[in-house]
Amino acid sequence: MTSSTAAALSASTDLVRTAGALLLERYSPGNRPRDLYAAVRANDDIVTALLQPGLLAALPGSGWEEDEHATGPIAGGDHWVVDPVGGNMNHVHGMPDWNIGVSLVRDGRPAFAVLYAPLFDEMYTASDGGGAFLNDVPITVSAKTDLALALTGTGQARPGHSPEVTRRFGDSIATMMQNVLYVRSSVPVGHQLAQVAAGRMDAHWQFENVRSHIGPVLLAREAGATVTDLDGKPWEITSSGYLAAAPGVHAAALTVLQGAL
Repeated sequence: MTSSTAAALSASTDLVRTAGALLLERYSPGNRPRDLYAAVRANDDIVTALLQPGLLAALPGSGWEEDEHATGPIAGGDHWVVDPVGGNMNHVHGMPDWNIGVSLVRDGRPAFAVLYAPLFDEMYTASDGGGAFLNDVPITVSAKTDLALALTGTGQARPGHSPEVTRRFGDSIATMMQNVLYVRSSVPVGHQLAQVAAGRMDAHWQFENVRSHIGPVLLAREAGATVTDLDGKPWEITSSGYLAAAPGVHAAALTVLQGAL
């Protein structure tokens, strides 16, 4: 990692921690939004207003991806991909699973990732080829080899799925439930991928591979997860879907998922 990239990663963690403090001020287990979408937009706006100028200043000449739910390739150069509040619906409803995600994509490849869960003060970081860390301590994925004992998950990448994606989503859950210890279907996706990276969960799959997943997938991969598309090819940011799993259960989980398609 170059010195400028390392400095940008350090700045990212500082900015994300500050943004987390702002969200904590707005969070309570008793939160019940009267105007749901206004509450969600307010959270996004507060975090973006802090992160966007700070991140662009941390890496002069970098770009900003406007839609964290977009798919497909990203232009060359440095681009920030930010999920201002992963699990924003959870935050505004007083539930604990929410976070802030930042990743840097360089020439179409993820360079580093930051994922912060303020409520638990868990700061996940990873860099391409540099490993994954939780609060600066290296993390590794599960050592399980028996899919029947695996804790797995999936979740909505974005609202408004097509009927075809919805059907595949439901079929895959039903099939996996017959082959693993449990299946968790929840958001944010970044939270589940972080649990895979930390060895708390064993596998996570998606039928949509959107911008906000780039950093968490890098986190899982740098922690030792095997990450492929659903055909078994190496994951790329342009893949249509993916499976991130501990190496000991990846092949079996992929076979099960392919049987559900």
